[in-house]
Amino acid sequence: MISVEQALARVLALAGPPGVEEVPLRRAAGRFLCAPVSALRDQPPFAASAMDGYAVAGPVRAGESLAVIGMAAAGHGFAGRVAAGEAVRIFTGAPVPEGTTRVVIQEDVIASGARITLKDGLDAGTNIRARGQDFAMGDRLGPRRLRPADLALLAAMNVARVPVARRPVVALIPTGDELVMPGETPQPDQIIASNAFALAAMAEAEGAETRLLPIAPDTEAGLAAVLALADGADVVVTIGGASVGDHDLVAQVARAAGVDMAFHKIAMRPGKPLMAGRFGGAALLGLPGNPVSAIVCGHLFLLPLIRAMQGLADPAPQPRRAVLTCAVAANGPRAHYMRARLEPRAGLPGITPFDRQDSALLGILAQADALLIRPVGAPAGVAGSDVEYLPL
Repeated sequence: MISVEQALARVLALAGPPGVEEVPLRRAAGRFLCAPVSALRDQPPFAASAMDGYAVAGPVRAGESLAVIGMAAAGHGFAGRVAAGEAVRIFTGAPVPEGTTRVVIQEDVIASGARITLKDGLDAGTNIRARGQDFAMGDRLGPRRLRPADLALLAAMNVARVPVARRPVVALIPTGDELVMPGETPQPDQIIASNAFALAAMAEAEGAETRLLPIAPDTEAGLAAVLALADGADVVVTIGGASVGDHDLVAQVARAAGVDMAFHKIAMRPGKPLMAGRFGGAALLGLPGNPVSAIVCGHLFLLPLIRAMQGLADPAPQPRRAVLTCAVAANGPRAHYMRARLEPRAGLPGITPFDRQDSALLGILAQADALLIRPVGAPAGVAGSDVEYLPL
């Protein structure tokens, strides 16, 4: 068995360089921007009023009376020049008229017909946004996963299309004669296939496209036939059949199909019988069949692989820190990812592992919002000690 860290390095090595495609900004949400994009204009593109009020020229003082000679609104600038003793009614976002150096807010004036009188206690600010204050032409947005705020920024830059990483295609193959799909009527010795639905949702949230293939039966020919349906996928994920029982056929069928195996079995729980390799032009992950094992392995290996395939520089899971709320036993020779519950606290959150950690218990996993990480050989932990966890 190899360590989790060694296994993750070998899984990430299966990711080739990301494919690139250009998409309209409207379709870029959540996609990975894989090359810097430059602003095509300044923002704001002119000196603009930051408030509703009156644009004035030169120094002004309380009690002064000014002639209002025009108006400037967003999208409708004032074409003339403003001299001393004059003012232009102006609204937020409008271009500041030529000759003006300040916007007096409307609360600081008394308006009477075509004149205004400045009140005592004038606001001291200029209330003007300088040209290019937000960003200048040529400023760049670098590679990143595009959030809603990034889309607004790109739009303001006048960028209509962006180069993004192609979405990896993930083919999911549940295996086992004991499985039927939700909504079907299982026989007394059958269960409902559940793991693929969580893994598909996880992969799609990370930017992948998914294909849920038919349940593969526990025969070499049947499994090989379903594997063939995964042609064209970037990642092929088998679920179940990865152990060493008489009906666990994934490894031998994969080898017969030409899979170059990177490893088989890792020193972790849940998830020991994980396997990975290269299947033609695709990466192959053979996940355990127990629900918790499959989903935990999905977090630790499948999602980092999807991130790497989109060009993320640091795709590995990023542990966070919390404080144990109870004692935990010493750990053995396999890293343990314990389902746990977080509770908000001042500073670090508290973390409490569930008493039951059986890898078949989906109900516990559904209640958990964290995986408490117990490293190989970790000594017993006491309440109040700092530990690492992964959010769920």
